[in-house]
Formats: sequence, C-alpha cells, structure tokens
Amino acid sequence: MPKTKTQYVCQSCGHVEIKWMGRCPACGEWNTLVEEVTTTSPNRLSGSSGRSQALPILSIPAQGERRFQTGVQECDYVLGGGVVPGSLVLIGGDPGIGKSTLLLQVSHAIARSGRRVLYISGEESATQIRLRAERLGTVHDDLFVLAETDLDLAIESAGQLHPDFLIVDSIQTVFRPGLTSAPGSVAQVRECTGVLLRFAKSQNIATFIVGHVTKDGAIAGPRMLEHMVDAVLYFEGERHHMYRVLRAVKNRFGSTNELAVFEMRDDGLREVANPSLLFLSERRVMAPGSAVVAAMEGRRPLLLEVQALVAPTSFGTPRRMTTGADLQRVNMLLAVLERRLGLQVGASDAYVNVAGGVRVDEPAVDLGIALALVSSHRDRPLAHGDLYIGEIGLTAEVRAVTRLSERLREARKLGFERCFVPAAQTIADSVAGLEVVPVQSVQDAIQKAF
Repeated sequence: MPKTKTQYVCQSCGHVEIKWMGRCPACGEWNTLVEEVTTTSPNRLSGSSGRSQALPILSIPAQGERRFQTGVQECDYVLGGGVVPGSLVLIGGDPGIGKSTLLLQVSHAIARSGRRVLYISGEESATQIRLRAERLGTVHDDLFVLAETDLDLAIESAGQLHPDFLIVDSIQTVFRPGLTSAPGSVAQVRECTGVLLRFAKSQNIATFIVGHVTKDGAIAGPRMLEHMVDAVLYFEGERHHMYRVLRAVKNRFGSTNELAVFEMRDDGLREVANPSLLFLSERRVMAPGSAVVAAMEGRRPLLLEVQALVAPTSFGTPRRMTTGADLQRVNMLLAVLERRLGLQVGASDAYVNVAGGVRVDEPAVDLGIALALVSSHRDRPLAHGDLYIGEIGLTAEVRAVTRLSERLREARKLGFERCFVPAAQTIADSVAGLEVVPVQSVQDAIQKAF
C-alpha cells in the first residue's frame, strides 16, 4: 500500500530534511524549509519484456535531429539551427524583461508557417494575451491560447489539440492537484517539469517552459530542473536599456553559450543582425577612458566599448564598481597596474562599464579594460580606430586568447585600423588590411598605444 511521508524541502536549493530547521544547512538561507507530504508506492519489478537491452554503439542507427524554423533567425541561431520536435526548453529571466513577448512573437512566426501552437498561461487571462497580441501584431488562427493553472487539465487539452509547439508560462504557476504542496514549491516544479518532459517526448511536441529567476539571477526551483530539460536559455538585459540578450547555457542539440541580441520597442522585440555595430554606434570620438574589445559569445565575435573612470576618492576607502564586467577581475587588473607599472590608483575610485548593458566575463577583454583605466587616469584618449585583445597575467604579461582570427575579421569588417594582440599569435592569425600590433606586456601595449 502507498505510504505517506512528511519532509521539509528548501525552496531555494531543494535540500531535504526530515525535520524543520530555521536555516537550510545546504545553502544557508533562512526560513526556506517548507513542509511537504509525499506518497510513495512500493517498488515493483517490471517484467523482462519491458526492459531495454544494451546495444553496441556501432549497431545504433545514426539519425540527425529534424528541426523546424521558428521564424525568428536570432532565436534559431541560439537554439543551434531551429527547434527539435519533442525537445523541452527552459527559458528564464527577470520579471518584465520580455520573456512572454519573445515567446508570443515566436509563436506567431511558427503559426504563420502552417504549424499549430498552444500557449498555456498561468499568469494572464486569455483576454490579456489577446490584447498584448493585438499590440504586437501577433494574432493568427493557428495560435491557440489556454488560461489554466491545473497542469492535468492543460495536458488533456494539449492532447486533444495536438499542437506542434507548446508554451507553458510559467512553470511556477501551474500545479498538479495530486500534490499537497503549493504552486511554485520544489515538489510542484519538479513534478510538473517531469510531466511536461514525458508529454513532450511521447507526443513529439516541442515545448518551451518559462521559469522565474531568484534575486541571484538563477532560475527558481531545484537545480535539477536545468538537468531535466534539453536546453536552458537566459533572457538578460537591463530594464532601463533597450537591448536584450538571449543566451544559451545548455543545449543538447547545439553549441552552448550562444548569444542573440534583440532591441525592445513599443511594438515588441526586433532582431539585431549586427550587434557590434549597434553597441559601438554611440561611441564618442577622442574620449579618455574608452576602449574597444572583442569578446566571443559562442561562435559570434562581439565588439564592445569598455568605459573606465578613475577619479580621486572622497572616502577613506576607494570605491570599485563595475557594470557588465567582473569586479574581481577589475580589482586584479588595478593591482597589476599599480604594482607592475607604478600607476597610483590606490587612492582613487575606479568605475568600469560595458556600454549597452551586455555582461562580459572572458579574460580576453583584460587588455582593453587595462588600457581604458590608464587612459582615464592619464586623461589621454586612445586612438579611435584601435582594438585591444589579450588576457593579462599577474606579472603583467599579455597571454594568448582563443579564436583570434574571427575577432580580427570582425574588427576589419567594422573598419578598425589597428589591433593590439598577444605577441605569440600575430604570425598565424594575421588578417589582410588590418595592422596587427604584437604586445608582450602591458607596459609594451601602453607605450605603443599612446
């Protein structure tokens, strides 16, 4: 007979305890353990007829994934070339960033191609979705809307309609009546995702689910949620900026860490075909503290403007603030500049900003950040047509970076004249029509740049 068991699950990390505790021993959050009642059934061994058999890998037929286009090229690029039928994709982002808008535009594009789309909403009514669709111009006969929070009823309706594309907005608002936990709890999120996964695989329906994010930027719910799905997309961007970034951090059917850029307008999201040109369009000429770097986002080179400001501090401890860059990395570069080059920044505030609201974490932008800091400290602008690529070590050496040729070709395409690169890579990765300046250290780069 089924057995009932009471346990306490952390709503932040999914840790399970047999008794209530004020603080989660796994993640350290307070008042996050919530009581959940689960029903377990005794294990039953399945018959031999239902078991799978191990096969030699050479005897397994190799079949490529069949994909269909979403109609939004940038979205197809992030997904690896299109949507795979039967796949389950999780998309997360801050509230109001534009997740529902993006999915509604994708739904309309798929519906126009002759495929049937079902949009299940647990946050908005059908009337609200219709009003938003009219504002965005995404009304179509093959786009069906269902406002339902009961996942069992929603799955039943989807089984009768049998769409080609299914959207659940959001996974934290739907629930299964058989569980006593509240919607959005760890048990409900885990169980609802499992039900959608089995439904998508069995019916061969491409399914997108929307997930809320926590204050730390991670998708709310247990970490195993990201392991259950086939792809995880993050929709990022500053709410006060017009640009949005769609980033893939997991993709079983394509490359990870791909990136697509959209521009938010009154009539919805617009694709940005050349993000580098857009991010550099407002750059000032001959402005101290400004440098251009080349970052790789997946397979796409992205040229970005890095701005730095070094000013005397008004406090006992100087301030260090970054927007779009890693704060710890900037602190390391400041220490290298002060120790190895004698740059007196210990009594100065330092601010670093990546223009456009994009976040860059790779070390290849170190040289550009360092040159921007030196330019601001000396109040001398860098040449407008220069580009800086290279990782900086603790001994102030400029180290090699990956995929240099693609970065140089993007710089040449956008009209840059000189490119400062690590000395070890200049011969093999030179590009015709672009002056490549080899640098071995930060001191060498500063002497040649000024």
